Amino acid sequence: MIHKVERKIGRETIIIETGKMAKQANGAVCVQYGGTVVLVTAVSSGEIREGIDFFPLTVEYQEKTYAAGRIPGGYFKREGRPTEKEILTSRLIDRPIRPLFPKGFVNEVQIVATVLSSDGQNDSDMPAMIGASCALAISDIPFMGPIGAVKIGLVGDKFVINPTFKELEESSLNLVSVGLKDRIIMLEAGASQISEEKMLEAIELSQEYIRASIELQEELHKKCGKEKIKPELKLVPEELQEKVRKLSLDDFKKIHSLPAKEQREDAFNILAKQIVAKLTQEDGSLSEVDIKAALSEVEKAEVRKFILDKKVRIDARKYEDIRPITCEVGLLPRTHGSGLFTRGQTQSLCITTLGTSQDEQRLDTLEGEKFKNFMLHYNFPPFSVGETKPMRGPGRREIGHGALAERALKAVMPSTEEFPYTVRVVSEILESNGSSSMASVCAATLSLMDAGVPIKKPVSGIAMGLVKEGKDAAILTDIAGLEDHYGDLDFKVTGTDSGITALQMDLKINGIDMDLIKRIIKQANPARLFILKKIIETINAPRKELSGYAPRITTLMIDKEKIGVLIGPGGKIIKRIIQDTGATIEVDDEGKVSVASDNEEASRKAIDMIKGITSEPEVGTIYDATVKKIMNFGAFCEILPGKEGLVHVSELSDKFVKNAEDVVKIGDKVKVKLIKIDEMGRLNLSIKQALS
Repeated sequence: MIHKVERKIGRETIIIETGKMAKQANGAVCVQYGGTVVLVTAVSSGEIREGIDFFPLTVEYQEKTYAAGRIPGGYFKREGRPTEKEILTSRLIDRPIRPLFPKGFVNEVQIVATVLSSDGQNDSDMPAMIGASCALAISDIPFMGPIGAVKIGLVGDKFVINPTFKELEESSLNLVSVGLKDRIIMLEAGASQISEEKMLEAIELSQEYIRASIELQEELHKKCGKEKIKPELKLVPEELQEKVRKLSLDDFKKIHSLPAKEQREDAFNILAKQIVAKLTQEDGSLSEVDIKAALSEVEKAEVRKFILDKKVRIDARKYEDIRPITCEVGLLPRTHGSGLFTRGQTQSLCITTLGTSQDEQRLDTLEGEKFKNFMLHYNFPPFSVGETKPMRGPGRREIGHGALAERALKAVMPSTEEFPYTVRVVSEILESNGSSSMASVCAATLSLMDAGVPIKKPVSGIAMGLVKEGKDAAILTDIAGLEDHYGDLDFKVTGTDSGITALQMDLKINGIDMDLIKRIIKQANPARLFILKKIIETINAPRKELSGYAPRITTLMIDKEKIGVLIGPGGKIIKRIIQDTGATIEVDDEGKVSVASDNEEASRKAIDMIKGITSEPEVGTIYDATVKKIMNFGAFCEILPGKEGLVHVSELSDKFVKNAEDVVKIGDKVKVKLIKIDEMGRLNLSIKQALS
């Protein structure tokens, strides 16, 4: 049977339908918002997955080009590997639903969201997220939802609910808020240095629309929701935990007093081996996976208890303390800009490279072709945490961290009119012990300023943590790896001294209230400003000059009617200028010409040639010309690419000349003066008058 519910949220009505498509999935819904339609399915395996200590949830969001009435490009004419947008949206769906499955549930669960129709105005990410929640809610899969999701923009001084693509271009805020009826589970935002008060106002507003989408899902659940299965949960037995606790408690106190992360990890691994060996010898039915899981649970409880009871952290810091910070710039002689940011045992080396518009990233999206002239890529090699692993390109985590850092800096990047370069920043994580993405933001700021990119203001970032037991909550500034691993929250905030540029909140518990969110953002503020001060002490403004190895881009405007003259038939003229000078030349439809070269002389020569070609020849001007053709009555000379004139035999010399070949030869470089432009536009030149 087909069931349908609908409700107006924002300017459009959201329609959720089930029972027509994908009926063999545990749960399946079609979600429509405007002309955008997403099919979302939820499927769970019937058995637990053995030998693992994590929840095997996978989320796949996929955009089909037919949704926008297009055929894919390329040889195969079909969709290929996931795009960055698809990967980021998959992560966006995964993060808020993951904490809402029962602890110990290790059956495989797969969410697949497929965009079936795209209207080019409404993004498919919010329908996909609501669809994932609803498909799980009406299925028999154990899920402590549903959750609601909404996107909020800020155009002028007005908030916009689920803004269109066009509205987002004008918006100073792009906030995604996800939660339960009375709690927020996930936040993700990019902003143009908006105030903390405005950001909190947007988050508070989001709760109204979160509740509306939850109520809509509950309405559908009442009509067709399945009874939830009672799964077999893979929990660590209390008896085993108690045995491990007795064997490890004293050792944990010693381990946690060690100053360095690697020392603690080595000591923990030795302890784990000893306990595994002892307990498996005593009871052959116990597995190494179960014993290590019990050891992890014991350590988690001890770390959390220590933080809450002692009011201090494992590394002896107070809740608000930041680890030691060092900043450096200009480390790499041949790069265009470099910055090294070290905070405790987390270190990011960022390298900035400047290119031309030909280096822009081309994005083939459902909304059409787009171009990006600022990119930040994040790499997390295994040596950064003292491990060995195969290196096979960036994974979803790396792409997500890079996107967060890119979003944090996007608001301060100059416009193409101010700085006509394509900018790529690469963050190489050299050490990691907590919040390498925020280290990337800080190192990228250093690197951009070292490269001479005129960013509006420097940006810093901080990662906040939370340990919460009942009403007792410890908010931690600058979380280390252990606090991130055993804590309840990872809340990243970036910004300038004027406001927030990005934030991202992920939880391991089922939500926090607005009061706690306000406290976290308030505590993050002095930390951000402290780090910002460290950056400014190292380099207080973008360098005035670019690196000697960076291309110099000069722009000039020409008359639109001269574009064809500059390009020439089949590109002949512009290709010749490029060949003669070695410069890169680009011309747009408005007559804007960009000349790029790392050689100043070559750039100047190309500009002079362009000006000469596109400007009208002036009588009385002396030109450097090349002899192209010799006739009985004189020599034809090219004064500019594509522009030739005649030097009559009488104007070749101040002496009598019988044959032009006696004075000049083809290919000779000569100075000529333009003495006349006749009624037919022909150029009359003189070598004689140019020399006088």
